[in-house]
Amino acid sequence: MNTKKESTFSILMGAAFLMATSSVGPGFLTQTTVFTQSLMASFGFVILLSIILDIGTQLNIWRIIGVSGKRGQDIANMVFPGLGYLVSFLIIIGGLAFNIGNIAGAGLGFNVLFGLSPVTGAIISCIIAVSIFLVKEAGKLMDRFTQIAGFIMILLTLYVAVSSSPPVGQAITKTFMPDHIDMLSIITLVGGTVGGYITFSGGHRLIDAGICGKKAVGQITRSSVTGVCVTGIMRILLFLATLGVVTGGFVLDKSNPPASVFHFAAGIIGYKIFGIVMWSAAISSVIGAAYTSVSFIRTYSKKLDTHYRWLVIAFIIFSTFVFAVIGKPVTILILVGTLNGFILPITLGVMLIAAYNSKIVGDYRHPVWMTVFGIIVVLMTAYMSIVAAIKLLS
Repeated sequence: MNTKKESTFSILMGAAFLMATSSVGPGFLTQTTVFTQSLMASFGFVILLSIILDIGTQLNIWRIIGVSGKRGQDIANMVFPGLGYLVSFLIIIGGLAFNIGNIAGAGLGFNVLFGLSPVTGAIISCIIAVSIFLVKEAGKLMDRFTQIAGFIMILLTLYVAVSSSPPVGQAITKTFMPDHIDMLSIITLVGGTVGGYITFSGGHRLIDAGICGKKAVGQITRSSVTGVCVTGIMRILLFLATLGVVTGGFVLDKSNPPASVFHFAAGIIGYKIFGIVMWSAAISSVIGAAYTSVSFIRTYSKKLDTHYRWLVIAFIIFSTFVFAVIGKPVTILILVGTLNGFILPITLGVMLIAAYNSKIVGDYRHPVWMTVFGIIVVLMTAYMSIVAAIKLLS
């Protein structure tokens, strides 16, 4: 009995950390440092608002997926026939773009740590990620790997944050009374944290593990909130580390802003720590992006479902090939984060409609306050997406 409880707890934590580490990738590190440099302490407000929006998103989507026992694309097709295929296409394209950046980040991490070329580091990282899905118990190994990676990133970034001596009082004040509010940064953060494939990563993992149905609502809720909190902790620590560096008068290197933060805050040790954090963030995101993106097509045929692990492996290898041959522009990660923010109102809106479809959720009654919370998130992210789009095009 205890073994079963431990196994269930491990799966719930694994799902939470899969979602968290999927969002904490190279783009996450870059976005956080760049926006902190431009908004300074006021970026704390952006983080606070994004965490609130993230919780509203995850609570709704994870619950509907978990109660129904169906993946996001199947729910979308049941709400509006054909919509699931469109969502699958958008999420796979976004996941692929993210994964090219993720594998590049893994290569950069090895470059910092061992002096290897980014391409060589990316290929080694590809082999490590692929090896996880060659194991029969890939799900369990993935759970454990993402948890270890998550804890490593948080502890090391905490050390760097303390080393940078940030103005904590100012950060707290501006979190609640910002000098100005930047819509683009908010939608980019929300999109990069729970947009696109990331929103569904943990929920789909729970379905694969058989944790679904009305009886599992409490477990699903706790796991979803845990995932958002882990991401939030990492974001806050990196924000404080960056704030300490930029308020100290240092100018970040435009080619690699997060590396500058770690280097200025803790010297050569900090730079090596950056290599570990970058690699951990990147490799766990490679795993999460590939696993979740493929989960959006595996239900379309029995062959795809049977051979989904090989599809995940092919996804990782293709991402590595594109990076090795073509490379990636630095701005792609921020742009894809914004794209994922545009997708979010659609996917969350569909889930809220599904919450009241008995063919999807049976006799489950979705809490009214959660629906209202979800509608507010849909309206806010839709509005901010439009504002962000206008700003990008102008």
